[in-house]
Order: sequence, then C-alpha cells, then structure tokens
Amino acid sequence: MPFINIKTPEGALSKVQKEEIVHRATDLMVEYFSEAARPHTMVLIEEVRDGGYGRADEVFILPPEYRAAD
Repeated sequence: MPFINIKTPEGALSKVQKEEIVHRATDLMVEYFSEAARPHTMVLIEEVRDGGYGRADEVFILPPEYRAAD
C-alpha cells in the first residue's frame, strides 16, 4: 500500500487544496503502480503548528498572507 505523508504549516492550505493534493498524489501513485494501487493509497496531510518546525536554528511562523482563506 503506497503511503504519502505531507507536512505543511497549519492553516496554509484550504480544505479544497488538501482535497486536490490527495487526488493528485493518488494519481501519481497510480501512474507508477497501476490502477490497482488507487484503493490502497493513503495520503496523510499533517498540519504543523506555528513554531513546531524550523531550519538552521530558525523557528518558522507562517505569515498571515500565506494562510488559506478557506
């Protein structure tokens, strides 16, 4: 079973965008593994709270202009 785990800042994606990511990621797995993979493909979108991620000693906070409008 293909399993895709996507981590994104909390509030960065709308419900519609998340649905699109699930569909497109599933389609990608089908391209590689055949249509038989579709019912078994799991796509998990994890939203990470502000301050819960960083790089090179910098803790990230999502700016308001990057938040999804929903």
